[in-house]
Amino acid sequence: MRRAAVQAFRAARRPGLRKLVRSRSNNFTPNHHNALTYRSIWTRKERSIAPLAASMQLRPLSIAVASSLVAGGAWLFATRSNSTQALDSVSNPVSHVRSSYVETKKGYAGSYYSLEKAAESTRKALFVGPEELYSATISGSGPLSKDTDDAGRKVLEMMTPEQVGRKLRRNEESYIVGRGNGVVRYDTAQLPSNDPIEDDHAEKIVEVPQSIAATEDGTASSDWMFWGVFDGHSGWTTSAKLRQVLISFVARELTETYQSALTDPTLTFPSSSAIDAAIKKGFVKLDHEIVHDAASHVLKVQSKRVAAEVLAPALSGSCALLSFYDTRSHELRVACTGDSRAVLGRRAASGKWTATALSEDQTGATASEMARLRREHPGEEYVTQNGRILGGLEPSRAFGDSLYKWSLETQERIKKSYFGRSPSPRCKTPPYVTAEPVVTTTKVQPENGDFVVMATDGLWEMLTNEEVVGLVGQWLEAQEKGVGVAANRSQGWLTSWFSGEKGLPVEASEKQDGKGGGQRAPIRQQQWGVQGKADARFVVEDKNAATHLIRNALGGKDRDMVCALLTLPSPYSRRYRDDLTVEVIFFGNKGEGSGNVERNKEASAAFSEAFKAKL
Repeated sequence: MRRAAVQAFRAARRPGLRKLVRSRSNNFTPNHHNALTYRSIWTRKERSIAPLAASMQLRPLSIAVASSLVAGGAWLFATRSNSTQALDSVSNPVSHVRSSYVETKKGYAGSYYSLEKAAESTRKALFVGPEELYSATISGSGPLSKDTDDAGRKVLEMMTPEQVGRKLRRNEESYIVGRGNGVVRYDTAQLPSNDPIEDDHAEKIVEVPQSIAATEDGTASSDWMFWGVFDGHSGWTTSAKLRQVLISFVARELTETYQSALTDPTLTFPSSSAIDAAIKKGFVKLDHEIVHDAASHVLKVQSKRVAAEVLAPALSGSCALLSFYDTRSHELRVACTGDSRAVLGRRAASGKWTATALSEDQTGATASEMARLRREHPGEEYVTQNGRILGGLEPSRAFGDSLYKWSLETQERIKKSYFGRSPSPRCKTPPYVTAEPVVTTTKVQPENGDFVVMATDGLWEMLTNEEVVGLVGQWLEAQEKGVGVAANRSQGWLTSWFSGEKGLPVEASEKQDGKGGGQRAPIRQQQWGVQGKADARFVVEDKNAATHLIRNALGGKDRDMVCALLTLPSPYSRRYRDDLTVEVIFFGNKGEGSGNVERNKEASAAFSEAFKAKL
């Protein structure tokens, strides 16, 4: 029976069967006695989509049909341990196919179970294969987690919306900043896809005395506030290293720069270019330590144990996005190395919000990065290919990734003495990848309720800049209106800025994502076949703004899609979503001047291991 079920699933992928089911589904009238239902979620085969440059390989998904559902349901019913099955969908949110199945089956104990009776208690499951994804409606109870064949296909019980909510909120953190210096709150959230998660993040607030950095109003000190998100690849060790020390490296360089300005009576404050240079120096120094100092140390000590420990952050890699806010000047600097992105939300005169990118995605497909690489490596035809460096690595700037930075001699010595891969035959004049960031400066306007969203590329694969800013604006309006809990409303930083229109409260951009400015399109929307206007797709259910963004990136109102995406285990999940790390920083002038940074319990996980803010 199991073999028959698998064969039926394979037969379901044949074009003739898919065409037959689509033609019949248009004339079918649903019946509440149906034991088998089918709802498809995603397929690329029904759409004409041009090849997309991305950090993952997009795979076509199959559509299940009625014959496969009946066979699969019969097999799972007969196993009893998995209960009666009624395969439901997992593809395009707008297509529905139903099939009648009204016969009864005999149970192991000799009693008869009608499918109508069994349907009184139902739950959902996923059928997961290397290139296929279906969902199932299950009748009865009992554990469900089963390998269906040697090809690695599995049947898994789908998470309920309640379980999904708990998983989404597992790593959320929110802090109320009572420093009275322009920042009133920041929210963070993470959702893994890789196991272990390769993303990381860090936040720190440093109280800086006048002896280090002068103040304009005579106050004894000012604040330096840092927020960082780190998107690792080929492992988690590089991003973990950045969480531990990157802010310290940058703060050390900033301290020297600000102190030098104090000793010069003509300056008092460092120039903008000097501050940018200090941030870049901190990035480059840390990467040199990770890549080159580590290799020199390993080749000197001749110890494989030391090599395994010291070289790990060099052999993996990580993008880095670091924001630095100086409360004296109200200037926000965003340093970007890689393809994570920061976007500013600012209230316009219309009452809507505007979205402004504060960073440019740095990949082998970005025009400015391609020009830089070809300028630095003249005559090398394959310095970028298919949007990737030497045809391999997508980010053109990153920490680690030593195989794109070490000399050919060092690569050969490391490989011969310890481990590693042979240099690419296209690698001729390294380094090709740099950790030096591009720094942008923005004058923050707390009086306009400015906020900044920082996220790894997993979010931007799913949502545009305008959708992200509009979703935060929607969340702010919901808090003010009392939807959910308006956390800390007594601080007065939530103000009624309502547009009075349906949809997201955001101004349309003249420049579409993916069409300019180094911003790539949200390729997952195309992969999943997302359709419909924003007001029909999105929902407000979370007290944490970062969690709110992640939920809506994964499907929002389409609960089946959200549940399916969060049920998928690693490594299957990586085909449909990346690791997600999101931070939302809210600026305002009405924060209480208590001097404390307090955990906002209403928007924080009860037991979170997230990195805590410190003064």
